[in-house]
Amino acid sequence: MSEERDDLVILVDENGEESEFEHLDTIDFNGSEYVVLLPVEKEENEDDMEEVVILKIVQDPDGEDSFVTIEDENELESVFEEFKARMEEEFDFYEE
Repeated sequence: MSEERDDLVILVDENGEESEFEHLDTIDFNGSEYVVLLPVEKEENEDDMEEVVILKIVQDPDGEDSFVTIEDENELESVFEEFKARMEEEFDFYEE
């Protein structure tokens, strides 16, 4: 028996491979919107720290939302810092 979860997002990469993510947060930051996702599939070693995926939300010409990779390291770091500030009571963050 599988339970329905409305916080799950399935992304399809350029190769048609599907990956399942848990939606953690949507952030409006500097005039753009971003989504913070956590991969659902666990790695072999459960002790590994989990890494979130941050994607920018853009609208295609049809008005449909799509998620794109953030190429700018400074933009990515700024959004991650905003996410950490919003979620500091819910998650333990480890600095590398």
